Amino acid sequence: MTAESSFHPAQVAAIDQAIDTAIAARKLPGAVYHLERGTAQHERAYGRLTYDEDAAAVTPATVFDAASLSKVLVTAPAVLMLAEEGRIDLEAPITRYFADCTGGGKEAITVRQLLTHTSGLASGLPARPAWQGREAALALACAQTVTHPPGSFFRYSDINYILLGLLVERTADMPLDRFAQQRIFAPLGMGNTGYRPLERMPAASIAPTQRGATAVAQLPTAHGDLAPGAPLQGVVHDPTVRRMGGVGGSAGVFSTAGDVARFARMLLGNGALDGVRILKPESVRLLTTVQSPSGIVALRGMGMDIDSPFAKRPRGAVYPVGSYGHTGFTGCILWVDPQSQSFYVFLSNRVYPDDHSVVLPLYTQLGTLSAQAALGAQQ
Repeated sequence: MTAESSFHPAQVAAIDQAIDTAIAARKLPGAVYHLERGTAQHERAYGRLTYDEDAAAVTPATVFDAASLSKVLVTAPAVLMLAEEGRIDLEAPITRYFADCTGGGKEAITVRQLLTHTSGLASGLPARPAWQGREAALALACAQTVTHPPGSFFRYSDINYILLGLLVERTADMPLDRFAQQRIFAPLGMGNTGYRPLERMPAASIAPTQRGATAVAQLPTAHGDLAPGAPLQGVVHDPTVRRMGGVGGSAGVFSTAGDVARFARMLLGNGALDGVRILKPESVRLLTTVQSPSGIVALRGMGMDIDSPFAKRPRGAVYPVGSYGHTGFTGCILWVDPQSQSFYVFLSNRVYPDDHSVVLPLYTQLGTLSAQAALGAQQ
């Protein structure tokens, strides 16, 4: 796709330069960027799958580990769909659905608080002692003690979305990956998106992530044990979700920039795309506008980030508060501005060959330049 006649050309060139510079500095081996406003689209692939000179080039069809974008591509919308159907009460305590999640202050946690990261639960599940499986993840989550009264404190927490993914499975009576495929990916035409991609595509089409014989990288997977030193390629990078078999509410989705763009288009279409309705307009509102409890400074929807400390970089200096989106640990961004009806997607594998690369300054550049390119603003 080209953008010269649709978007501010100097800013598009600056986006290319920013990503190329990051690749040259070995901040990430490759990426795909997508910018859209109305009918105008610009998409470009950059770099290679790895830093090897003979590595395959990234293409717009390259599939990336979307990491925590899973929370907003699947988990939060799935909860809202089930709430539309009366199977989940967003204001109900989680003990209504998980009777064993008692003690330690958890009785006061509501579904809404899980969605807005105000449950008071810790940020993640412990790795030791070693554990495997979704039931073990649920038991560990239900063994946690809140550190703050639910509704009084913001902490971004994978535990919140692990519980929400299990809640979807329990109330929909089907695995989370099947629900996502039947209710979100297939209806939206997101044909390259899903959990456990090696079940349907070759590893060569997927950007690799972390390499090394560390304990984190060598956890058993649904596809067998990893060879020492092998990269994760088509196997979820997130170690907790790997322990859960590759499917979790907090991570596990693999996707392409074009497919994530279709999801964003649905949100700007108030829950519908190409005549297919995924969410009611009210559910889109809950997902994308401020739903944090009163007194919480970090502003979140029931899924999307709006104005928490994590939002400032991908939003950049031009898009207003009220735009929304999410990032992923592997080097991914979705950011949407409903006011201008524009959005950008950035997918990368910055965690290859390890997770030490810092791309946050690039996020700030992309957020600002994307808005300038889409809105025609001057630098």
